[in-house]
Amino acid sequence: MPWLLSSQVEHLSSSPSQRQCERTSFSFYCAVREQLPVWLLEDMRSMEVFSWEDGRPRTFLPSEALLYALVHDHQSYARFLLSEYLVSSLRPLRCSFCCCHGSTAPHFTVAVRYNRVSILGMMLEALKDCPVQDFLDNRGGCSHAADAGKTAVQLAVELSRPDCLLLLLVHGAPPSGLDAALQRLVSSDITDRRSAQRCLDFLLLFLPEPPAMCCLQDESHRWQSLLGNDVFSWLCGLAPPPLLLQALRCLARCGPDQITALPDFLQLHTWQ
Repeated sequence: MPWLLSSQVEHLSSSPSQRQCERTSFSFYCAVREQLPVWLLEDMRSMEVFSWEDGRPRTFLPSEALLYALVHDHQSYARFLLSEYLVSSLRPLRCSFCCCHGSTAPHFTVAVRYNRVSILGMMLEALKDCPVQDFLDNRGGCSHAADAGKTAVQLAVELSRPDCLLLLLVHGAPPSGLDAALQRLVSSDITDRRSAQRCLDFLLLFLPEPPAMCCLQDESHRWQSLLGNDVFSWLCGLAPPPLLLQALRCLARCGPDQITALPDFLQLHTWQ
């Protein structure tokens, strides 16, 4: 990506024109970081001095600008890019290391990694008339990407991002990563446990039928204390799902606000 500059610029650059592109690219990155107005950022982006590709400069793509907006939580710029360029602002990018075009766009995993819930919601809304599943099933594209091989849902579970996870699941992302969610719950300390618990709860709400995890019975006392007896028995295949869980599974499919607006005594962490 163009922000790979600093001490590596002289090593990577081969001409004064390319070095100038790299410097102006970094200037654009700083402008987004400083939350400059949208009109000014678009004027900067449209100048043909930012990115060097195949021996010539080219304009900075909306999809590249959206990544910067995600990293620095520039919500107004992200909203503009998504409304003006729609799906093209989420297209795959060329890898800076191997110069190949990634098969998938990293925007959703970047949104999860930086916990950009508002911009994630904007991206999902922008795809409402498109085959959103193609984006939600993505596994990171080029192997050089930081989160290559992971879907946005898997990363949300791994990093305990419950708000991002709920948005993804409500919009049709496959509810994968149950094993990882259980391990995350077990390994998290007291400060992170609530977020890990919420991630597990959301997965359970959207799983069509969880696999019978008889291995939990090997440490039954530990898992019963973490999950509650009803959920523990359900995951082990020993009992049907709790009635409250069944009711919430229906409610969850109506939208994330339906779950987060519940009174505290009905929140998911109180199943047990």
